Amino acid sequence: MRTLHLIGLGLLAFGTGGAAAPQADPGTVRLIERKDLFGNPTKTQARLSPDGKWLSWIAPRDGVLNIWVAPASDPGQARPLTAEKTRPIRSHFWAPDSSQIMFINDKGGDENFLLYGVAPAGGEPKLLTPFEKTRVQMVGTSNHVTGRILLGINNRDARWHDVYSLDLKTGKLTLVMRNDGYAGFLADDQLNLRMASKQRDDGGSDYFRVTGDKIEATPLVTIGLDDSLTTGPAGFTADGKTLYWIDSRGRDTAALLAQDVATGKMTTVAESPKADIGGVMADAETGRVQAYSIDYLKEEWTAIDPGIGADLDWLRKQLKGEPIVGSRTRADDRWIVAVDPVVAPSTTYLFDRKAKKLSKLYVSRPQLEGAPLVAMYPEEIKARDGLTLVSYLTLPAGTDPDGDGKPDKPVPMVLFVHGGPWARDEYGYSSYHQWLANRGYAVLSVNYRGSTGFGKNFITAGNLQWGRKMHDDLLDAVGWAVARGVTTPDKVAIMGGSYGGYATLAGVTFTPTAFACGVDIVGPSNLQTLLKTIPPYWEAGKQQFYKRMGDPTTEEGRKLLDAASPLYKADAIVRPLLIGQGANDPRVNKAESDQIVAAMRAKNIPVTYVLFPDEGHGFARPQNNIAFNAVAENFLGKCLGGRAEPIGDSIRASTAQVPEGAGFVNGLAASLPAR
Repeated sequence: MRTLHLIGLGLLAFGTGGAAAPQADPGTVRLIERKDLFGNPTKTQARLSPDGKWLSWIAPRDGVLNIWVAPASDPGQARPLTAEKTRPIRSHFWAPDSSQIMFINDKGGDENFLLYGVAPAGGEPKLLTPFEKTRVQMVGTSNHVTGRILLGINNRDARWHDVYSLDLKTGKLTLVMRNDGYAGFLADDQLNLRMASKQRDDGGSDYFRVTGDKIEATPLVTIGLDDSLTTGPAGFTADGKTLYWIDSRGRDTAALLAQDVATGKMTTVAESPKADIGGVMADAETGRVQAYSIDYLKEEWTAIDPGIGADLDWLRKQLKGEPIVGSRTRADDRWIVAVDPVVAPSTTYLFDRKAKKLSKLYVSRPQLEGAPLVAMYPEEIKARDGLTLVSYLTLPAGTDPDGDGKPDKPVPMVLFVHGGPWARDEYGYSSYHQWLANRGYAVLSVNYRGSTGFGKNFITAGNLQWGRKMHDDLLDAVGWAVARGVTTPDKVAIMGGSYGGYATLAGVTFTPTAFACGVDIVGPSNLQTLLKTIPPYWEAGKQQFYKRMGDPTTEEGRKLLDAASPLYKADAIVRPLLIGQGANDPRVNKAESDQIVAAMRAKNIPVTYVLFPDEGHGFARPQNNIAFNAVAENFLGKCLGGRAEPIGDSIRASTAQVPEGAGFVNGLAASLPAR
């Protein structure tokens, strides 16, 4: 499947679905074990090799996610290709020539991702970028020049990624372009660099034409701040004559445009007044777009190519849901297709287009088949100034027998806030929604202003609004839930990761009595120190952060950032707070959690702090994720009165340390190992 480069910038990304499931008394609903929700999936991320000979996926090997491979003609003959013992492999892709499977991995969550390759026939994985303190980026692949790929490597200067060509047969890296100040490069299907982008002082971007090894001095295109997260080149057709753009210039939501490279003429391919163009499917041979998606309340695909449209319609009838196409052969005769029923685990199939045949490959979490999973309801909530906040509500089983998205009587609620903030919540199965609903809570996730996917004006409405109007949106959503009878004002917790963790800290400091308690996962407490410690390879995005958050190089900006920093209002905290942090987090430094814990300790304000020495921005190892969620659900149970599976041995199975407040969570102190 050919992928176009869609726009996005997530500083603090950390994420979160269907007909109603059978209802029962919520107190008698089976408690779904944490390991079934947050442990390793049985299989995930199936891929077809471009030549169609192989199938690959990620699955546990000795309890750690590794890459497996099987002949496409006989998936039952699967065998593991890698043998990671500690750090799970979370993504992989096939080399264009089908010679090897490639994957990235870091150490302990430091996000210094290096590139590895392993042949489908077996053998030891080869480290293809043998450097230290380096983060590899993909710059370009081709369906026609299949013997090499283009990589961005920042081993020379941590701020900038030089472009290298990697010979897939020999492993040789050849410098293509030294990078001294450019945010990124765009290559065509012949792997020629065609455009380079550089951030402007106003937070926008300039795009420059690249010819050979020369970058023109005068920008070809200039994008302002307002359009910077919703506009950019998306990729060339195979002949190099058409350049696709995701583009919001002169409109609000980002449209898909096709530009004639010779004349510069733009033609609108697809647009929506409600949401940005999301994903695209493109022809592997020609590179021309065949289908596109719009994601407002739910993601919906529209085909341009009649053949693609006929197959998508056929799949919808067979799967009784929107098909998710994950991988395609170069001949486009077979697809990997999944369906997400929300109230059941997702199922992945191999689809033979010519024979119109679906072959079931696997259920991602078969242990959840028959579990009391519940529906997710898309909602449109009005903010106090009239903005529409697309949100998602999940209710505990047994509380909504008529399936109208409203419980018969109010229940405790968790406001689960997404990270980014330049990201979004989506409709679909969510382990967090299902877990919390199973424990007896309504769960509400809100796309507050600043979230992406709903046009540039919605993003811009969040500029300089951390802890201000962005927080008001969350409060307005809680007010909506109270008015609707979902919950009561005294029974709402706030929880989230990354920016969602910041929102939690803002909630318990700026509005100390608005929430019954808070769960902060890798959230920043001091916006000035956050911006001082962002990774060096985010240098190209620094001005954008300053313009959208507050500029720490000016007195006015520093005052703005300090006023929006929960650290300086820590003495206002009167509600229980739980904090989780990865010691190696490169985005939200450990000091962000340390600072607010120290400030609370100095004022004798209780707080529980869980630290993982082998994690970064979020908890990648299932043992650690399960352990933190064990603490979280017992913390929430004490605060909101919901159900909780005992902590048990989950802490001992993890690397969790509890520097502060173990006694404030039921069962936590007794569960700690002697270290």
